[in-house]
Amino acid sequence: MMDLSISIWIPLIPLFMFLLIGLFGHRFKPLVSGVMGTIGLGVVAILSYTIAYQYFFVQGKVDGVYHKIIAFNTVWLNLTDKLHIDLGVLLDPIAAMMLVVVSTVSFMVHLYSIGYMHGEKGFHRFFAFLSLFSFSMLGLVLATNIFQMYIFWELVGVSSFLLIGFYYTKPSAVAASKKAFIVTRFADLGFLIGILILSFITGTFDFITLTDTSGEAIRQGATIGFLGMSVMTWAMLLIFMGGAGKSAMFPLHIWLPDAMEGPTPVSALIHAATMVVAGVYLVARMFPVFHTSAPHALEIIAWIGGFTSLFAAVIACTQLDIKRVLAFSTLSQIGYMMLALGVSGYGGEEGLGFMASNFHLFTHAMFKALLFLGAGAVIHAVHSNVMNEMGGLRKYLPITHITFLIACLTIAGVPPFSGFWSKDEILVAAFHFNKILFAVEYAVAGLTAFYMFRLYFTVFWGKDDRHYHHTPHESPLTMTIPLMLLAVASIFAGFIPFTELVTSDGAAFEPHIDYMIAVPSVLIGIVGIIVAMVMYRKENGMPEKMANNLKYLYKWSFNKFYIDEVYMFITKKIIFNYISRPVAWFDRHIIDGTMNGIAGVTNLVSFEIRGFQSGQLQKYAFVFVTSALALVLAFIYLWTN
Repeated sequence: MMDLSISIWIPLIPLFMFLLIGLFGHRFKPLVSGVMGTIGLGVVAILSYTIAYQYFFVQGKVDGVYHKIIAFNTVWLNLTDKLHIDLGVLLDPIAAMMLVVVSTVSFMVHLYSIGYMHGEKGFHRFFAFLSLFSFSMLGLVLATNIFQMYIFWELVGVSSFLLIGFYYTKPSAVAASKKAFIVTRFADLGFLIGILILSFITGTFDFITLTDTSGEAIRQGATIGFLGMSVMTWAMLLIFMGGAGKSAMFPLHIWLPDAMEGPTPVSALIHAATMVVAGVYLVARMFPVFHTSAPHALEIIAWIGGFTSLFAAVIACTQLDIKRVLAFSTLSQIGYMMLALGVSGYGGEEGLGFMASNFHLFTHAMFKALLFLGAGAVIHAVHSNVMNEMGGLRKYLPITHITFLIACLTIAGVPPFSGFWSKDEILVAAFHFNKILFAVEYAVAGLTAFYMFRLYFTVFWGKDDRHYHHTPHESPLTMTIPLMLLAVASIFAGFIPFTELVTSDGAAFEPHIDYMIAVPSVLIGIVGIIVAMVMYRKENGMPEKMANNLKYLYKWSFNKFYIDEVYMFITKKIIFNYISRPVAWFDRHIIDGTMNGIAGVTNLVSFEIRGFQSGQLQKYAFVFVTSALALVLAFIYLWTN
């Protein structure tokens, strides 16, 4: 039986690679830095698979139920006798599942980046940042307590900032990195306040204590009201605010499309498969608390997830930048996951939504990473992100074409690809909770199939006789091998028995397919594919005609419903003019004026009395005699009267 404490090396190896490549990478040949980082993540992936296998099939299950295991722990800060911040490794089904996701995608991205980033300035810096991100994300996944998670949560934010702004000489990349950092900082402030409220109520940061459904901590604060809701509900909504920012839920979604300014491997690693699902992982980690003490918060999460999935899918139908289509697709799919958590009960088939959300997180990581890396191969071949400048690439990029098609079929929910199995479970969970949300997700299923095959047919079919600046060619093996491996994962990941491995209470339950839901879902997806094929397989006037018929809807969708413009109006016209300017005037004239006035008076008085310290003995003697005489005369006057 393996000692699970070796899992501490899973985050430590990428930390070591970050320090090694960051400090000494400039002394190596560029390729060496890439190979070192990739080998490091390969070791991490092997360790992660080994630990996951040991947990799921050897040590994790006791009496038919998976339990949480503290593989390593050390106290970092003692705040009170009971309240302390630890650093350690917690293994449970969702942590083991996320280890596989993060290590797999990170390794594939490292390997892919050797070819994609070849010849780029700052090659070693890029791999140092990738290693830092991997360390941060793995530390977040393995956290034993919510404050440790918050520490690594912020490190993930820093890593994202560095990677989005990798092209620091490009103004749009710098602006995008700042936008992502600022938006998520507002969300993370809510997360921190929620943690503080939660710890004040329960007296602990520890996940095992917090999520113990038979313990007192989980029920604390549920009966204390504030502004119409319990204090625990407010705390959990604030914690979800942090998750909504990291997972780009509406209205905190505005940073994710702009984050596509980073290198494409970054988009695959951070903004498709790992960082953006951190919010889903947070809600899943705290799910027993949500379900037991804050059920209204779960309902809010479900509606936000449902709206985000529809909102983002509509926008994705009109975008022309290949990476931005995939970015809005990511928003939509994460909305699916959030909705599934929001509609879930606890235990057995009641917890179907919880299982389905994590199942979709796993399958989505594989096919969305494949889509982004496939998009990177296309961009690498034609040196453009714009779909309208592409066409007929199936003839030049056969491996990319086939793997991209597999990913599109998977996300469209076509059986037997993995996306069908996970999305079907989400639809079943939604159907039993709320028929409106169920109808919304049915519509999203059709839109998803349409916009993904709009992208596929435009890029790989479309205008076959398009003239490129140079003849496109297939990517090197370092780029195509990850595509093929992820394609295999996208096909077969749906056959993993998640109902036996990852459930809300750790106990297995029997899965079943609801054909009354699954069959219409598949048919809706096929309709979306057929519509996209008719409109985009060959160049014709139908897309333009459709855009003209839906003039205002198309315009609003193309401009992302002007949410960015609303934020800029509120920021510049309202906050800057009516809050920031008065505050600046008060600071400049009242605060600074008072301080400057005190300094001026002090300076004036000092100037006037400077003669008292002239250094001339005659003046000192004169002042001394005069003062002594004045004191004597005053004394005589007071004595005689």
